[in-house]
Formats: sequence, C-alpha cells, structure tokens
Amino acid sequence: MKTKVLLVTLLAVIAVIGTACGQATSDGSQRPPRVERTQTSSSQVPAYQTAVSAGALRPTLAPERFIGPTQDAYRVAREIPETIAQLPCYCHCDKSIGHKSLHSCFEDTHASQCTICVSEALMAYDLQKNGMTPAQIRDRIVTLYSRAE
Repeated sequence: MKTKVLLVTLLAVIAVIGTACGQATSDGSQRPPRVERTQTSSSQVPAYQTAVSAGALRPTLAPERFIGPTQDAYRVAREIPETIAQLPCYCHCDKSIGHKSLHSCFEDTHASQCTICVSEALMAYDLQKNGMTPAQIRDRIVTLYSRAE
C-alpha cells in the first residue's frame, strides 16, 4: 500500500514538473523559448533575459492579492515587465527553481515570500523612473548584489 501511494505521488510530481517546464498557454500551444543571457560558466550572475517583448512574457499575479511593499513590487512587475525580465534575481531562484529572470518570480507567489525579489523590483522601478535603461539597471543590481555575496 505504501509503495502504491508513493508511486502515485511521484507520478503526480512528474506531471506537475512536466507541465511547468512545457510552459503551455491556456489554449494548449507552446510558448517559444525565451532568449537567455549569454555569460561564461564561471559567472555568478543569476539568469536574466536579453531580448524581451511584453507579449512573450507570462502574466504576473495580480498585485491586489498582496499588501504593502509586496503589492507594490507585483504592480511594478506589471508596469515594466520588459525591464524586470532583463534583470537577474539574486535569491538565485534560477538554480533552485528554474526561474529565467526576476520576472519569473512574479509569475507565481515566489516573490511574495522573498525580500530580495521585492527589493530588486522596487529598485528597478525607481532607477527606470530616473532615466536608466534596463542594461544600466542590471549593471547596478549586479554590482550591488555581487558585493553582498
């Protein structure tokens, strides 16, 4: 009986992972692969995207689901998705859960439980309001968080 329960649980986990990795849209079609960063394998900079269009990004969760700075960060992810997608997330969720950029953190509830994700998004919004490009914002974040590691 324990073996049967374990097998069913394992199959359910595999199905969930397979669905998440396939990134199927609501109509069942597959999204094209995202353009990823190109860096040397020795780099410690987490994953980010270099060529982004808002239409190619998955939707983020509704900011109204959250409160305080977390709500503000989810709102930012909706307002400047192309910029957020071009930023690495320094909680290293690219390695732990397969996120492709900071934008991925706001596609699910991950960012709601992570002060790094929230802080980076709010910082990016302020920097963009002050005229910085996504590449300049990314450089600032890399510099800031690389020192902390």
